[in-house]
Amino acid sequence: MIRIRIRPIPRTTLAESKDEAADLRENQILPALEAGVLVELNFEDVGIATQSFMHALISEAIRRHGDRTFDLLTFKNCSDDVKQIVLTVFEYTILASEAAAMDQNGNSRQPPA
Repeated sequence: MIRIRIRPIPRTTLAESKDEAADLRENQILPALEAGVLVELNFEDVGIATQSFMHALISEAIRRHGDRTFDLLTFKNCSDDVKQIVLTVFEYTILASEAAAMDQNGNSRQPPA
């Protein structure tokens, strides 16, 4: 397991930098998940995170791994606000992924197995 401590803006409890989230996603989270390594995201110093930060941090992992994402990622020391944002991003990313897999008639675009 790799452990990643999410850092807020200095002298605040706000995590909002999409660039920092994207860097964590591309250089640590996705490579670890692709290698089958579990990832712990520690929000100990974070009281609130913007939805855009969370989207940049976890949405690609959700698109790639779907519902299994919560088996692969653990979220530690989350405030209630952070938990709600994680769930919001998870829900809309899953819905968007499912919609993208359907044609306009509601049929799967995936070839039959």
